[in-house]
Amino acid sequence: MRRLVYIVDYCTDEVYGSLGAEGYFTEASPLNPSSPYSASKAAADLLALAYYKTYNLPVIVTRCSNNYGPYQFPEKLIPLMITNALEDRPLPVYGDGLNVRDWLHVWDHCAALDLVLHEGRPGQVYNIGDNNERTNIEIVRRVLRELGKPESLITFVQDRPGHDRRYAIDATRLLRELGWQPAYDFEQGLKETIRWYCENRTGGGKSSPGSTGATTGGCTPPGWGRPGDENYHYRRPRAARAGAGRGASGGRRA
Repeated sequence: MRRLVYIVDYCTDEVYGSLGAEGYFTEASPLNPSSPYSASKAAADLLALAYYKTYNLPVIVTRCSNNYGPYQFPEKLIPLMITNALEDRPLPVYGDGLNVRDWLHVWDHCAALDLVLHEGRPGQVYNIGDNNERTNIEIVRRVLRELGKPESLITFVQDRPGHDRRYAIDATRLLRELGWQPAYDFEQGLKETIRWYCENRTGGGKSSPGSTGATTGGCTPPGWGRPGDENYHYRRPRAARAGAGRGASGGRRA
């Protein structure tokens, strides 16, 4: 019997607002957005779930942590730091750079969405995160070290309004119910991401990041083919279905 086509409303952890120094967002955490932008995301979540409750529309909501990887829009933190550093331009860092985010590789996010779409429960909310917390300034310094660029390129700028201090996701439900876990190690994933942007710079016959002519370079995810291959579609990595070797919440906590 064929499964109905489900509607996945994919959102982000910023709908929960800002965390203190400890703790994690669960699906039961209250929505407390800090900006009009994040409030619009929270409203979309509530609207989608209301359609499930009122009309039994098969809706599933996901809330992910910060993504990184190839093809990301260049205004985002990691691609912006990489592209600016490659051109020896200043690397703007908001405030003191100590805002904390949980970083999730885009292919791991895709694996989770694919799993939720095919095996998730309608009316359910699933958090998607890697429990891989880093401060912004730590990310920036890692990028500079990988590229052999000086930290003098870092420029601290005025913090933006409504800038939440810390996000952290508890992905226990996704791990326990559907068997998902991240397949990417952050250290290696970041190195591959940096290499992808190096290989896909504008000029010299290379395509600009985000353009349709760019290739995946050294960032082809596990289980995927390359553009032009007949099998170029998502095939969930075997590691993403294994539940062993993770903490109860699905993260790499010490």
